[in-house]
Amino acid sequence: MNTVTNQNINVGVDTGKSQLDIYIRPLDIFFSVSNDGKGIKQAIKTIKQHSPQRVVIEATGRLEMPFIIACADANLPYVIANPIHVKRFAGAIGQRAKTDKLDARLIAHYADAIQPALTRLKPESMRLMADLVIRRNQLLSMQTMEKNRLQIMPKQLAMTIKPILTAFKNQIEKTEKKIVALIESCPEYQAKNEILQSMPGIGKIAAASIISNLPELGYITNKQAAALVGVAPMNRESGRYKGLRKIQGGRAQVRTVLYMAMMSAMQCNPVSKSSYQRLLAEGKPKKVAIIACVRKMIIILNSMLRDGVLWDTKTA
Repeated sequence: MNTVTNQNINVGVDTGKSQLDIYIRPLDIFFSVSNDGKGIKQAIKTIKQHSPQRVVIEATGRLEMPFIIACADANLPYVIANPIHVKRFAGAIGQRAKTDKLDARLIAHYADAIQPALTRLKPESMRLMADLVIRRNQLLSMQTMEKNRLQIMPKQLAMTIKPILTAFKNQIEKTEKKIVALIESCPEYQAKNEILQSMPGIGKIAAASIISNLPELGYITNKQAAALVGVAPMNRESGRYKGLRKIQGGRAQVRTVLYMAMMSAMQCNPVSKSSYQRLLAEGKPKKVAIIACVRKMIIILNSMLRDGVLWDTKTA
């Protein structure tokens, strides 16, 4: 009897900055640990005793990663769940109250009812590359804010801003060098990087973002590639209602990088430039036209990686 029960055990983990709240379903076990090395070790030890089918934790950005890495090291089946999916599940079952215990129990219930696919942890070098791309974007954002302040602040205060801009520039350059070094350290990354950067408009940062945040590219269908990036239009129709098709979901970070890459491609890539101009001539709004071009870009890149070929304007 215990063997059958063990096969259906699901663990929900609610993440906080300083605490993890854990609920084991259907055993009705709830406990909390500190979100640090000692607390995570204790949590893993307790969870392993019950041989769960899956351990589900919501994606928060960074707070869940130490626990996830510990699960991977302990060979526990884990899922990094989309918080939107969990929230919609709460609405579907009519749960409105929120406490740490209720949230953990909700995630465990979601795991049991939906049975989301297990997550696979990226290799350490790939995670580091993704973190470096994120950090570079953060530095660029702060650099832009300081540049904007330089334009509006009195000239007497300019000297308080210029040293900071210099520091940002140096850190951005160092971050970019680390990204390049990571790519050059792995033959597989080198091969992908060469193919990706052969397309006009795709630079080293866009290539690094694709390699680290979209490792499936080249192994999936074109429709799946567009959906993963979040540039596949979704129908909004019900009865007589005919809504506009809109993009939703997908991996926001790589989509943002590809959007910026397309802004460059429209200047130097004849295929992207002609596609954009044609869509504008058909009356498409500029943003819609750019997203359509990004979708075409990701489809071409997927085909290039799949076939192991470099960019060719004639076949694009």
